[in-house]
Amino acid sequence: MRRRRSRRRRWRGLLKIGTFLVLMAGSCLLVLVVAIFLLGPPSLDRTQNTIYYSNDGEVIGEEFGTEKRYWVSIDEIDDHLKEAIIQTEDQHFYDHFGFDLKRLGGAIWNNIRTMSLKEGASTITQQYARNLFLSHDKTWKRKLYEAFYTMRLEMFYDKDELLEGYLNTIYFGHGAYGIEAASRLFFDQSAKDLNWSEAAMLAGIPKGPSHYSPFHDYDKAKGRQELILANLRDRNVIDANTYETAVAETLAFSDDRDITTKSMAPYFQDVVANELQERLDIDIEDVHSGGYQVYTTLDTSHQQAMEEATERMDADSDIQIGAASMEPDSGAITALVGGRNYASSSFNRVTQAKRMPGSAFKPFLYYAALENGMTAATALMSKPTTFELADGNSYQPSNYHDYYANQPITMAQAIALSDNIYAVKTNLYVTPERFARLAHEKFKFESELEPVASLALGTEVVTMDEMITGYSIIANGGIDIEPHTITKITDAHGEILYEKEQDTADEGWSLFSKQDDRQLLRQDYAYILTDMMKGMFQEELNGYMSVTGASIADELTHEYAGKSGTTNVDNWMVGFSPSLTAGVWIGYDDNREIVQTNEQQYAKEIWAHFMELTHEDTPDTHPVKPDNVVEVAIDLNTGYLASEECGTSYTMPFVKGTEPIRQCTPNAEANDYQYPDIPESHLLENWWEWLWRGEQNEG
Repeated sequence: MRRRRSRRRRWRGLLKIGTFLVLMAGSCLLVLVVAIFLLGPPSLDRTQNTIYYSNDGEVIGEEFGTEKRYWVSIDEIDDHLKEAIIQTEDQHFYDHFGFDLKRLGGAIWNNIRTMSLKEGASTITQQYARNLFLSHDKTWKRKLYEAFYTMRLEMFYDKDELLEGYLNTIYFGHGAYGIEAASRLFFDQSAKDLNWSEAAMLAGIPKGPSHYSPFHDYDKAKGRQELILANLRDRNVIDANTYETAVAETLAFSDDRDITTKSMAPYFQDVVANELQERLDIDIEDVHSGGYQVYTTLDTSHQQAMEEATERMDADSDIQIGAASMEPDSGAITALVGGRNYASSSFNRVTQAKRMPGSAFKPFLYYAALENGMTAATALMSKPTTFELADGNSYQPSNYHDYYANQPITMAQAIALSDNIYAVKTNLYVTPERFARLAHEKFKFESELEPVASLALGTEVVTMDEMITGYSIIANGGIDIEPHTITKITDAHGEILYEKEQDTADEGWSLFSKQDDRQLLRQDYAYILTDMMKGMFQEELNGYMSVTGASIADELTHEYAGKSGTTNVDNWMVGFSPSLTAGVWIGYDDNREIVQTNEQQYAKEIWAHFMELTHEDTPDTHPVKPDNVVEVAIDLNTGYLASEECGTSYTMPFVKGTEPIRQCTPNAEANDYQYPDIPESHLLENWWEWLWRGEQNEG
């Protein structure tokens, strides 16, 4: 009797405990439901793509990175696919409230028994909640959060909305998120046009994209497709004939498996992405999915002109190109072609490739020469010369095809003809150390420049973006600029996160009359150097050979300044007008020698074609001459003031007081010329006599 009462008390106690637990669970559930209701519907906003705009507001591309997403409504998704997905992933989707209790109970029991979380029974709503709000790690904490968000989704959204969201966020591998991206990737068609065979193939992939993608393992993908089709047949979704037809069908997979192709100016967009990271101090994933609105400096007409100009290249050749243009007064990059085919190679030959610029590097040397007392009329001997250097080594440069004047030539003519002997003599006068330092400090080169005699001939490697920046500094009269591709960044709601300061110089070459705290070069010397750089297109400067721009001079209808550069493996052409600087590099990625005659002309021809296209409707403009610059007619044979008794003359600019003081005569010798304003600290015994005669340096 006592034992019976004891048992009864025990059962009553257990009943009370059970009742208490049920009430507690019910109360917690009620509180949870109330909390979910008070929180309201969770946002279904998905990760947004970053959008790039050109300088006139046109969309030029979206930043997908390694992901691509297309959102399509439920009505735009084929019924075959919807049925295949539901029957495969969540047969009772339209009947439950977010959880399939029978499947869930079995999965929970197995996970408790094995003390793991290996087995899942996630419904479509649970998977959608995970895709929207959570990571995919397998922890109890994540499972609880998943249940919470699943209940919120089911409370506030109908089943079609949830199915639409799920189908647009599920991952199919290869960077494709959502059914539309997957359909385009695998079958090159929209998700509204799938048949049963295609739908079943796609429905099988999300279970394990790395295992069941037909691009990774066709046999596994095919086996899962047949399993899904059999399941559809067994559940009377399709009949036996449809099953047989779908299983036997040979699927036509897409040949194009790259979903990250950029639309316009893909190399430019890569530069924008890098700059975006730096401006906002974010990582690349944030660039891909941050929903930024990025307003760039790209001029679509310039980009189209540059791409059109590159079409001059032989389609069957694997020679490469790096080309870019920049506004010299602001540093805004307006066009960029980093290679011939972005899909084949995303390596950017404007910003990443370091190549020898050859004679295209000489303008920076001649600016240094102007600062150190030389003038446009300084005449030096052009003949084969062996230089005995201070370290005991000798250096014997040569001119193109071993052509020499075998007499003195002026600096203006040396630039136009690209005389190497003149350049090396000038470098040794300036000193290679001073030249290298000037290139870094005044022309903003960041590449390492070895201070050697051959630096005058562009034997150190640099990038194209460094070259066009340096030329732009000459073009704008010596004002410091910051090369950039971004003018403004906003978030998805239009809030400005970054805006480039408008620190541009005055319009065009009128800048030469203005002083600025960003002045890097003397404006008078920049003006004189610019004038000398026009000489490569002036056939009046022809001497022992034609000026280097003679082959394209007839194509040019505007006034440009520039310099070409040639090595065995590199061809360069860089130049500018008052409003635009452009550079073109041509060469092989593997440093093969350029031997084809037509390939040796590509850089100049592409540059000329681009400049003419971009200046088609632009009136010709000229620099404003600084007040302290005078223009004087000079005899090219001697560097003296021209006279009717002497030979060919050419008008050259000088800083007032540095122009020649002697007039040429038929028998005048150039070594009698008096060089003004040469710093005494730069003079060595018999230095100028040695420079003029081209004799060996004693050290």
